[in-house]
Order: sequence, then C-alpha cells, then structure tokens
Amino acid sequence: MENPVISFLAKRRSVKPDRLVAPGPTDTELETILTIASRVPDHKKLAPWRFILIEGDARARLGDVVAEACVAAEKEPPSHVRLETERTRLMRAPLVIAVVSRVTPHRSAPEWEQVLSAGAACFNLCLAANALGYGTSWITEWIAYNKAVGAALGLGENERIAGFVYVGTPSEPSDERERPALTDIVSRWPG
Repeated sequence: MENPVISFLAKRRSVKPDRLVAPGPTDTELETILTIASRVPDHKKLAPWRFILIEGDARARLGDVVAEACVAAEKEPPSHVRLETERTRLMRAPLVIAVVSRVTPHRSAPEWEQVLSAGAACFNLCLAANALGYGTSWITEWIAYNKAVGAALGLGENERIAGFVYVGTPSEPSDERERPALTDIVSRWPG
C-alpha cells in the first residue's frame, strides 16, 4: 500500500513566483498554513521566527520601498526596466510571507539551532500550502539582506529575513529538476 505522505513529499516542487496567480489561501487556510509552519523543532520554546504577511496593495507599497532601496544600493542609477522589476517584485504572487528569523540569546539554545528552526518554519509553511493545493517559492533575493527593506518591515536588531515565501495557485505545472544521486551525498561513518 502506497503511503500518501511519502507520495506527496516525493512529488513536491517549488513554483517560480511569476507562475503563481490568484487565488491565494483563504483566511482559514492561511491560519492552518501558519499553524503548521509553527510546528517545528524549537529548543527551549523560544519561537525564533515570526511571519509578516504581505498581500493586496501592501505588496505594491513595499515594492516602492524595494525600488528606493535599489536606487540607494547601486553605484550607477538603475535602468527604468530594473526599477520596474524591483517595484513589481512582490506582485508576482497574491501572497508573500516574510519569515523572520529572530535569535534570542540563551545558553542552552545556540544561535545556529534558532536559525535552523526558522528555516524549518519556512519549509513547513511551504509543505502546508502545497498540501492545500497552492504553489510556493521560498527565496531570499537581495531584498532579504537590504537594511532599508528590513527597516520597512520593522526588523529588530536580532532579526533577519529567513526567506520570502511566495504563495498562490500555480498557473502551470513545474518542471522536475535533476536531484543529487544519494551515492554522492550519503556516507556511512565506519565508527
């Protein structure tokens, strides 16, 4: 008998952001997605992540911030085409979720564990959305590392973007990509 969870995981695939269209998740579905995203390893129960929903007109308003950040970050003035690309970057999907990694100093929960927990939250978010039939793309791009964009998102000193997860309905199936051979990535320690 085939295991449906294994079958789902074996076929799961990211969808390019510009192939994600409306509709996005309903409020009820979004609550489910974020609840599942929060069910990840979290040593010492620090919740070292949080979620910022960017949807509707807010995507365009943050796009204006991204375009301004692009102008400020470039040595030469960006082309009109580049600025339009940056301004509309977040419009590629009906919903973008910024997953924020936040580190709380704790003697028993190293920073690396907290960062990994935020990464797990990103992927659980993708899995939950995919299980509900939505496509996702977890990416950072330059905007995740830009201080002006971070300030606009209200990031604290102990926070950084773990990823922007684009969510929507796939407009077309994603192509499968080559995966590494297990013989290239798995070894056994002879101990």
